[in-house]
Amino acid sequence: METQLDPSKDDLPLMANTSHMLMKHYVLDLDVDFKSQIIEGSIVLFFETGSSCRKVGSSVERACHPRSDETFKIQAFELCHIPVTNASACSSKTGYNDFAVCGKGEKDTSDKNGNHSNRAQASGISSSKKCCDIENHGSEDFLLVLDCCDLCVLKVEEVDVAAVPGIEKFTRSAKLTEGSEELGNLRNQIVHELVTLPADRWEEQLYYYTCCSQAPGCGELLFTTSTWSLEIRKAGIRIPRDFPRAIRICYKTKPEGRSVTWTTDQSGRPCVYTMGSPLNNRALFPCQEPPVAMSTWQATVRAATGFVVLMSGENSAEPIQLQEGIFSWNYYVTMPMPASTFTIAVGCWIEVKRESLATEVMTNDVISLPFSKADFRLVEGGCGHLESPCRFQNPGATSQPVIPHRVFAPWCLKDLCAEILLELIPQCLSAAHATLGTHPFSRLDVLIVPSNFSSLGMASPHIIFLSQSVLPGGSHLCGTRLCHEIAHAWFGLAIGARDWTEEWISEGFATHLEDVFWAAAQQQLPCHEAREQQELKALLRWRRLRDEVQNSEEELQVLRPKKENTGETSESGASIIKHGLKAEKIFMQVHYLKGNFLLRSLARRIGEATYFTFLRKFVQKFHGQLILSQDFLYMLLEDIPEQKGYGLSVESIFQNWLDTSGIPKPLLEESRTWKEGRLAQQVTAEVAKWIQVNRRAKKGSKRKRGQDEVAFQKEFQSKIMSRLCTALHRHVRHRWCELVVKHKYAAGYSAVEKFLWEDQERSQRNSFNIPTTKPWWY
Repeated sequence: METQLDPSKDDLPLMANTSHMLMKHYVLDLDVDFKSQIIEGSIVLFFETGSSCRKVGSSVERACHPRSDETFKIQAFELCHIPVTNASACSSKTGYNDFAVCGKGEKDTSDKNGNHSNRAQASGISSSKKCCDIENHGSEDFLLVLDCCDLCVLKVEEVDVAAVPGIEKFTRSAKLTEGSEELGNLRNQIVHELVTLPADRWEEQLYYYTCCSQAPGCGELLFTTSTWSLEIRKAGIRIPRDFPRAIRICYKTKPEGRSVTWTTDQSGRPCVYTMGSPLNNRALFPCQEPPVAMSTWQATVRAATGFVVLMSGENSAEPIQLQEGIFSWNYYVTMPMPASTFTIAVGCWIEVKRESLATEVMTNDVISLPFSKADFRLVEGGCGHLESPCRFQNPGATSQPVIPHRVFAPWCLKDLCAEILLELIPQCLSAAHATLGTHPFSRLDVLIVPSNFSSLGMASPHIIFLSQSVLPGGSHLCGTRLCHEIAHAWFGLAIGARDWTEEWISEGFATHLEDVFWAAAQQQLPCHEAREQQELKALLRWRRLRDEVQNSEEELQVLRPKKENTGETSESGASIIKHGLKAEKIFMQVHYLKGNFLLRSLARRIGEATYFTFLRKFVQKFHGQLILSQDFLYMLLEDIPEQKGYGLSVESIFQNWLDTSGIPKPLLEESRTWKEGRLAQQVTAEVAKWIQVNRRAKKGSKRKRGQDEVAFQKEFQSKIMSRLCTALHRHVRHRWCELVVKHKYAAGYSAVEKFLWEDQERSQRNSFNIPTTKPWWY
């Protein structure tokens, strides 16, 4: 069934026609200019035809090779500084040429609406509906559609990969010599051979990706941009099979682009970073946003002296000086991932290091859980993901409880991070390994992002963004948030949702596992105390979920909103994420809370030991793949068949938990027991005591207060609020603003306005609405 691509303002369209052409690798070459607040450069995309990649995300087994982090080390200098002959017409504005860059001398052809095209595209292709008639062998030119927004596209060209020295090795096979009379076919066959190299040749593959990305162009392609897409065609090419498999796009971002935020850090220094926008990365580079487009990548980013470039790459890049005042940073990834997982942060970050030698002792600590060693065996019979180097097949990685990690922060927060984070990270990593086994990623950077970051944390491959707000909360708040983001390495990144509407697969699992990881990290707590804490936390989450359900649209409360149509796309691969841009949805936690309670219920019903044994099997089978809810549930019931006899079925779980709004019936019954817990009873008694004290105080004061007394109390309240402002303003400005609004402290309204303008991302600020229901802080 074809999806109608006419989204309302609240829906997010995924326009890329991934069923026709599927991105396999991309090479970014970018300059970061803080003066103009523009990132400018090029991206080279390598494609395969979609018909050969329809099994992406399935459990079909592919060849897999162990990834040894010690053996597979590669110098970024060797990859990214290769002499270029016959370079493309695009040239770098800064005068060096380690990657072909565009921008200088290119004319911005945008119209008044911000849409772009090259002049040869005068007739205009404005709709993906004109893509092609594949079944009739094409009555029009084939149209490649990429997701794109808030970008100035300057030039699109085919890359002459056949001109790369040494590329002849990819033209020697028998299948390549057939039909190679046309140079276009030869180039496409070279790319096909390159993207299908076996995993044990990943270094060679990365080297030739670099060489090909620097190859000259061999003809401009026609293009046009619209609000949500970049559409590219080559005259006379009517089917995807004949379309160029390697193309270069020269472009620049816009200062108002919604994929990155230009701001200053807590020390007042300029920085830019990807903040987790609902648009993901389409305003940073043209790409294929649908999760099925899993690809590897490499990037060269240049910035001025003093700036540090952090990215979601698997290598710890070292800066290379290109000329006075300019440094280059080179990253790469060999594990295919959706384009939405790409992350970058450029700023004057300081690496936080421990001065003492205690680090070595701490990072060698291993947390033990009562699990069988057999649960951590290597994956038998190979992996089910796309062919790539794999840590799950590497004995060294399997037995590594703490992966190498670094901490970066603004200068003013360096000491606080050293005090809290350096001690917590090894504990949380070790607890995660004790629970789920092999870390999916070989290293981890943790960055304290600027104060305008609108969340407490965000996880990407090899890097975690943390809000400064978690630091004053001490080890508990910071530790639980770290555990949540670390859990995303398994659920959300290594295992992703095939349909973006099933957010619970990522957030529900991470919320559930944060409690498990943190309990394991806090080994000093007796088991019964840890359980009591978890029950009290469950009660608080239950109340938060209840309040959210009472004050939100029912349609937004469903974890599987597309029900039986979940995972379906249009014939071209395009789709729509319902309510993907809805402002209220950004702040909702129903996917976190409801998903957590579902998994908690399953663990209690099956037995925690049995449940986590199954969960490790599930991770071993599905790492590196995309899943739907039924993939998890069917495997669970097949692995533990006795549960079917107790009324537990996929259909009942859909009906009670995933496909309906409101509070699930099983959760209503379970929530009653949490109120009877010892800690909950203590809190309830303490609250009741102070309510009584307050009532007695009011009854005892019968005389009418004079004007002087009223004035004194107002002055006293003002002084108290002013002191709170001083205490809270630096680290938890959002909490201060909540108190200002709650207590109607007029003198603080300017601080609220400043907070909304400076510390909240634009998309949230522009859609800010005054709540019609009781604010959540009451």
